[in-house]
Amino acid sequence: MAWVILIIAGLCEVGWAVCLKYTKGFSQTWPTVGFGAFMFVSVYLLGVAMKSLPLGTAYATWTGIGAIGTVVIGILWLGEPADPRRLLCIGLIIAGIVGLKLVTPG
Repeated sequence: MAWVILIIAGLCEVGWAVCLKYTKGFSQTWPTVGFGAFMFVSVYLLGVAMKSLPLGTAYATWTGIGAIGTVVIGILWLGEPADPRRLLCIGLIIAGIVGLKLVTPG
């Protein structure tokens, strides 16, 4: 269950990163509210997952999910380049997360 919570926490990290893009320096109300809500939930769930997962594994996975998600959103919604080198690097992050899952009990 800790891994499911951690994945949700990582997806919430994507949410706050996307909201941050639209806050325009925290001058836009609803994106700023979304940013705060997603950030709170994300960090809270990360803490819950860390009750049974090692710190390094949980944090690396959380940030990896956030990084992957924000790059995918950037490519699909914001017109950022889908350069093969970028995609290779994202693949390496995914491989690292899978590797951590395979070697971590719980």
